[in-house]
Amino acid sequence: MRTRGTAAEVAGAAMLALVLTACGAGGSASRPDTGPGADSHKGAGKPVMLHVDSTVRKTTWTSGNATHRLTLAPERLARGTAADLDGVRLDGDLRGMIPYDLTVRYTNTGAKQLTRLGPQDDFTVTLADGTPGKAVALWNMNTLATRSSSSIPDGCDKAGPASVAPHATVTVCQLVMLPGGHEPATVAYSDDNGGTLLWKVGDGKGDGDGLLPAGTTAETSWDDDTTEGIAVPIRATPRSVRAGSLADLRGYDLGDTSKNTVPWFVTITYRNAGEQTLLPVMGDKVGVRSAGGHEARPLALLDLSFSGAGDGIDQCRGKIPNTRLKPDSTLTLCTIHLLPKGDRPAMVSFEGEGKSVKPVLWRAG
Repeated sequence: MRTRGTAAEVAGAAMLALVLTACGAGGSASRPDTGPGADSHKGAGKPVMLHVDSTVRKTTWTSGNATHRLTLAPERLARGTAADLDGVRLDGDLRGMIPYDLTVRYTNTGAKQLTRLGPQDDFTVTLADGTPGKAVALWNMNTLATRSSSSIPDGCDKAGPASVAPHATVTVCQLVMLPGGHEPATVAYSDDNGGTLLWKVGDGKGDGDGLLPAGTTAETSWDDDTTEGIAVPIRATPRSVRAGSLADLRGYDLGDTSKNTVPWFVTITYRNAGEQTLLPVMGDKVGVRSAGGHEARPLALLDLSFSGAGDGIDQCRGKIPNTRLKPDSTLTLCTIHLLPKGDRPAMVSFEGEGKSVKPVLWRAG
């Protein structure tokens, strides 16, 4: 909840999955056959090259308390097959996912040496609905191994450089896992201070499987404290997704974590298709997932002035006191979602209430 004097953070980021490749190790993954003379996996297919925008851009990379200047871009994106990692014992949530090798190139344009983890760890690949890939680090800890038993590209099974000198340029391969049966839409880079950078994969639309076109009316249901457990049918229609400014929220204390964000206003109209009156709280179940892989729940701006204008701001009002959604009537509500600078909504969701009801997903438009 956002009131004057309270703060919260934007939720969501790509998850880092650490995969250890040690013979007999008790880590999250292991290669059972990485001894001397082990043959490379022969069932893996040839990687499929995907067209990716490779425009070089300026940004920053933050490590600890230090912020470094960079230029960077993706150079190559290729889709492999699940068989490429047959020699690796994966965690359960990674099994069956498809590996993509993402090669990125960056130059340290600052005056200080880069150390620790590298900027490549802040890249991800996302689907059309904003689902981020899971970055996988493969470490071969078997000192007797002469070659990898998996078929991942050269360099993707190795860590990046330990350090990068000022004005030096490096090329690093990052392995990213995505659900099968989908085409990625975006390569994204995110830094707390530099915001988010986006590059299109192909036409930037992905396959969009499961996403309704923006503005499409969807059938769902709603159950609140007044319906006594009855799921009331409603129809939800997105009207607009538009960017605002932090200046729009100047009357609220958002905290330091919000200084590099942009508020996005999502407006949806709800029609009560049932026979019971509903509370105007549907906005609580609206979500946004971004092209950069971030999730943003509605920002709660509680107006303590008791002006009667309703929660939110003039540019985006949520529920209004003493208002109800009556049968065969409509109500339009607006929700506010904070995303990093440079990012944009990819998908808008609405989670209806009721038994077996599924979330409705739209392209953000």
